[in-house]
Amino acid sequence: MGDRERLARAALTRVLEPGDERGGRWLREIGATELIRRITARDGSAEQLRGMTAKRLAGYRLRAETVAPERDLASVAAVGGRFVCPGDREWPGQLDDLGYSRPTGLWVRGRPDLRLWALRSVAVVGARACTPYGAHMAASLGAGLAELGWVVVSGAAFGVDGAAHRGALSAGGATMAVLACGVDVAYPRGHAELIERVAEQGLVIGELPPAEHPTRSRFILRNRVIAALTRGTVVVEAEYRSGSLVTARSAQRLGRFTMGVPGPATSGLSAGVHELLRGEGVLVTDAAEVAELVGEIGDLAPARRGPVLARDLLDAASARVLDALPSQGSVSQRDIARTAGTGVDEALGRLYELHSLGFVERAGEGWQLTPRPTRKGGLRRGGP
Repeated sequence: MGDRERLARAALTRVLEPGDERGGRWLREIGATELIRRITARDGSAEQLRGMTAKRLAGYRLRAETVAPERDLASVAAVGGRFVCPGDREWPGQLDDLGYSRPTGLWVRGRPDLRLWALRSVAVVGARACTPYGAHMAASLGAGLAELGWVVVSGAAFGVDGAAHRGALSAGGATMAVLACGVDVAYPRGHAELIERVAEQGLVIGELPPAEHPTRSRFILRNRVIAALTRGTVVVEAEYRSGSLVTARSAQRLGRFTMGVPGPATSGLSAGVHELLRGEGVLVTDAAEVAELVGEIGDLAPARRGPVLARDLLDAASARVLDALPSQGSVSQRDIARTAGTGVDEALGRLYELHSLGFVERAGEGWQLTPRPTRKGGLRRGGP
């Protein structure tokens, strides 16, 4: 991209709001240099743009009065940043899936290559006022995904976002924060140190130029970038009306994977996640399950099963004989054979086998279960 087009796009990040589809259409049709010229000129060319109204043009021109792209580029360079545009080698091509709402450009802080990192990234988002459970799950997912070589993407907000970033950082892994403000602005202020750590160890990106502050609408529009940038989105705790669900729905529209971490059915903070799971969302409980869904062929999560007990290894006939013994007291081998549905001799052979394995013992003329303490101090029918 030429210097003039780059400067024009940097200028337009102050003129166009994130997600402005009309502006995105004009960019595709006439380019950034011509668009900023028409907006600032008074020759009537701006009015000829399809969809341009006098009110909209007045707003654009008011913003354009303060445009100084060279100053913005110098400001972001002063904090170790840069401006990445569509067509640059570092531009993540998956953002083009946003169509006309594709970012005009991205302001980036951090040394890693944005395009390469975005190729293997997963978003972990959720409630700001999360529970300790939600914070624990987000941190666990962040650390686990980082250890598996995935870039953890979130919005640097309080709650789930911050926990996910910290989890990835604690594992010495890769994480990326997508802000709804300038990349030189620490928001929320309570996360100033965290955002600096992310910029040092990973990437901090945003659509808005230096010194710009967030608004409610910018948070919502920021979520589409998180959804488009990543291979999939995991939601950890979200109410029915949650910005995290906006991210998940954006991911679904873009054909990305959407996942949710279940919580208590009685928790309002999990209600939105559960609604997502009732639809097209996939239930996940750890990083391995996330990687299995968004990763390559062969990235399988380990099989889940309960502990293997000693009695699970018995053959069917021995198990029936063991089940024939009462939980307390002894019983004759004839009664055992009758209950187990075997012959007396076969029952005796099985009892001696079970005796050698420590399941049963002789009790006078009969047999009984080997006493084994349980949590309640009693005996459990059927042995271990």
